[in-house]
Amino acid sequence: MTESEWLEPDGLGGFAMGTADGIRTRRYHALLCTATEPPGDRFVLVADLEVFVTTPRGRFALSAHRYAGGVIDPDGATRLAGFVATPWPTWRWQLAAGAHITCELAMTSRVVLRWTYDGAQPASLSVRPLLAGREFHATHHENPRFDFTAIVAGERVSWRPYPELPAIAAIANGRYDHAPDWYRRFELVAERDRGLDAIEDLATPGSFTFDLAAGSATLAFAAGAIDAEHARDLVDRTFAAEAERRRQVDSPAGAFIVARGAGKTVIAGYPWFGDWGRDTFIALRGLTLATGRRDDARAVLLTWARVVDAGMVPNRFAEQGAAPDYNSVDAALWFAIAAADYLAGQVASADRATLEAAIDAIVAGYVAGTRHRIAATDDGLLAAGEPGLQLTWMDAKVGDEVITPRIGKPVEVNALWLNAVAIAGARNPRWRELYDRGLAAFTAKFWDPSRRQLYDVIDCDHVAGTIDASVRPNQIFAVGGLPLQLVDGERARAIVDAVERDLLTPVGLRTLSPHDPRYRGRYVGGPADRDRAYHQGTVWPWLLGPFVEAWVRVRGATADAKREARERFVVPLRERFPAHVPELCDGDRPHAAAGCPFQAWSLAELVRLELGTLSPLST
Repeated sequence: MTESEWLEPDGLGGFAMGTADGIRTRRYHALLCTATEPPGDRFVLVADLEVFVTTPRGRFALSAHRYAGGVIDPDGATRLAGFVATPWPTWRWQLAAGAHITCELAMTSRVVLRWTYDGAQPASLSVRPLLAGREFHATHHENPRFDFTAIVAGERVSWRPYPELPAIAAIANGRYDHAPDWYRRFELVAERDRGLDAIEDLATPGSFTFDLAAGSATLAFAAGAIDAEHARDLVDRTFAAEAERRRQVDSPAGAFIVARGAGKTVIAGYPWFGDWGRDTFIALRGLTLATGRRDDARAVLLTWARVVDAGMVPNRFAEQGAAPDYNSVDAALWFAIAAADYLAGQVASADRATLEAAIDAIVAGYVAGTRHRIAATDDGLLAAGEPGLQLTWMDAKVGDEVITPRIGKPVEVNALWLNAVAIAGARNPRWRELYDRGLAAFTAKFWDPSRRQLYDVIDCDHVAGTIDASVRPNQIFAVGGLPLQLVDGERARAIVDAVERDLLTPVGLRTLSPHDPRYRGRYVGGPADRDRAYHQGTVWPWLLGPFVEAWVRVRGATADAKREARERFVVPLRERFPAHVPELCDGDRPHAAAGCPFQAWSLAELVRLELGTLSPLST
């Protein structure tokens, strides 16, 4: 997973992504995937390259592809001498007679590549683009509609395979030769293993040839057009600008902050997620506030504040211009948490008024009652849910079956709710009595005295007095992960101990105790199998954030506790995932990475621990 994959985002929702050995395994592996309506409506335009270098000693492949039947051709992966993902993806191949060739890749509004040869003998490079022109969740297949026409103007070449999609522009300091053809039956093994369409055809319009004796070979691709005079100048300027940018910016965190219209939002995960409300505001504190990106935090919060409706924040912005989906009970509450954290610093008066009004609208909307039976009840707690819907973060659904429906009063939803009410009540006295009433009910109703931990859901299916006693990680939010700790003293320590005993792994918290008969220790199989395992034992690294914060809090947040927490919980995760962190890991050892390989909230909560909770200056 993330150990062998690399990612270069363009800041608009598009990206380049692939594997260390160059063999594509996912439909998302592509050199140029662009967002036509940023950050959504993403399309793969340039999927891959076929690359050879020719010297007096022969012709050597630098690329490799897997075809149906497991055939690997050509054999470029066998010559790969090294790969690094930072500061940008860089490959180094060993050729004959001790010669090497290096390829560097960076992405801004375009993807740029630079090949450098260090051999003593003359050499030429041949690069054949393999084009698609498909929605990024799909696969591409040979068809008569594909238009191979090339428009050549000096160093520039452009193709427009499909009229409804942007043109593909290229600029190269080499010669272009038009030679249309199809490359058929690539096999994408990660898709095959997920039970999805795994065979793809790609089109090649021609090839570029470069004289490596004249210097580096440079090639850039973009959607639409490239505004540049010369390829080498463009590529060299791009790498210089990227080097400077990466010296100034925390690049992994910044990868997820992208434009949405005139504002900004957060991509939940690369390669397949868009911007989701819940993910955005769980991640925002770590991605922006912990890293000092207050301008980004402001832009994201104001973008989403404009779409608060009946107390709710959209769970996601749908693509193709469709209306947003308001199907999350907790996205709005996470918005209130992130907004309050931002408002604790210096904020312009107009922005403060906008965000405080949004927080008030959320609390008022939930008190009055809104969609999906979301409403505060007489005891001051928040109830939510109706059959067929998945409103909490445990949101897997297979057909019409909701795997973990959690209808009623989920524990983490009410921890979030009481935090949001307290935030609103700090400015508005009308909410203070509601908070006091809700806290008393939380303390009395969620505590399980026999097991000394919290129930996962109470008043299940809106039936008073019923309980779901599943041992899940959601109870940790009563102690850590949120500004206000709802449970303290011996009970808090007991909750943390229970979570540590049953759910903690080196890569995060399991979503269900291994002692539960519903537990699934492997996140494998087709979509239905994986969705059934999604919250039934699968580990989520982002949950390490609230757990470690709770663990430190119940030990008095001392310097020694923070030091021990860093060594026990954070260092092992960082050693395994030094840059990006995946969405999931298996519940069973060795806790293999799974799900989305580059996940915003997984990285964000790790960063929040490193720069916030475990900082010597934090309390």
